[in-house]
Amino acid sequence: MIQSPLNYTGGKYRLLPQILPLFPEQIGTFVDLFCGGCNVGINVAAKTHIYNDSCTPLIKLYSVMQRLDSQEFIKRLENVIHRYGLSDVKTKGYKFYGCNSSDGLSAYNREPFMNLRRDVNQAEVQDEEYYIKLYTLIIYAFNNQIRFNRKGDFNLPPGKRDFNQNMYDKLSVFLNLLHTQKAVFANLNFKDIDLDHLVPGDFVYADPPYLITCAAYNEKRGWTEQDEYDLLNLLDSLSRRKIRFGLSNVIESKGRRNDILDKWVKDRPDYRQIDLDYTYHNANYQRKNRKSVTREVLIVNY
Repeated sequence: MIQSPLNYTGGKYRLLPQILPLFPEQIGTFVDLFCGGCNVGINVAAKTHIYNDSCTPLIKLYSVMQRLDSQEFIKRLENVIHRYGLSDVKTKGYKFYGCNSSDGLSAYNREPFMNLRRDVNQAEVQDEEYYIKLYTLIIYAFNNQIRFNRKGDFNLPPGKRDFNQNMYDKLSVFLNLLHTQKAVFANLNFKDIDLDHLVPGDFVYADPPYLITCAAYNEKRGWTEQDEYDLLNLLDSLSRRKIRFGLSNVIESKGRRNDILDKWVKDRPDYRQIDLDYTYHNANYQRKNRKSVTREVLIVNY
């Protein structure tokens, strides 16, 4: 399995061994309506890939990754690292910086990280160099995550890790595979993406924000009941056209239940709900919260 070099909220990497075998074997066009970190799409064999997400910086970053040669992208990223004086344990090791793997590098990198964050947030032009700097910022940020405040400024603090060998390998493999795909990146609300050209040999995968969870993307009603209904209606319209889909979602979580989703799938006997082993990637949480059952599912129409 190929792992995304972006630690994006809700990523499905650890569930891929359960999800991918349930996908159709032959896919013409694969559409990922909420691509996020691209963990799913990068591992799906298809003639054409369409990656969509409403996060504009994310999609523009992918577009730069796709446009630049893999080695050029990495070389320019390393130039940013050296120019700002960020750590590079891949070549120098932790001792060079007076740090160790357990404590991490956040103390050493704080000043150069904040300088880079300032320059990214104050940039007047968002060109290729901007997105290479943004990705460098993500690598050195807390948990390699991507997060912006209301003003659009990147607001995460420095993290414990840097562009180490593991991150280098993940990025290299991801970029090389991305360049082998016939991929299109779209930056649209899922309601606005054009799916009229799809035919029965195609496949649409939807991993939307979960209505009953409280992740960052659901703060301030980022995903509403109306969004849930609109997505389910879209999937119904695909099914009427004999186009296959897969929907990742949560039926039950921390004492809450998604009644909209539950009723929708129960009212459609042609759809199939497969319960996934959530403890596969969250065993520690489940042991400590036995009353807070989470039922993660994949719903398909084939």
